[in-house]
Amino acid sequence: LQQYKVVEMKLLAQQRELQAKIPDIEKCLEVVATLQAKKGTGEELIADFEVSEGIYSRASIEETDSVCLWLGANVMLEYSLEEATALLQKNLDNARASLEVLVADLLFLRDQTTITQV
Repeated sequence: LQQYKVVEMKLLAQQRELQAKIPDIEKCLEVVATLQAKKGTGEELIADFEVSEGIYSRASIEETDSVCLWLGANVMLEYSLEEATALLQKNLDNARASLEVLVADLLFLRDQTTITQV
């Protein structure tokens, strides 16, 4: 029973991480879609971005063909807008699939915990 509780805590931590990651990926997809929509119109995009915790700056983004994405482990790569959209969509699909599997694992684990307690 104790081992079930340990595994449940790990799965719950993973679930919280995925639930926090999915909105970030969706927000990135929206930004890339906005950049694609502004492409070719000649309009500038005004954006506020966080410089450090609680400090924001306003930027004027001119027409661009690429974006830089953080991949993790202090790695940033430049992608074209189409590649960035494909990568972010793939990451979003993978995160949602992982969350579904994680929820199913948690349900199974809770059933096993109940069986063990009985």
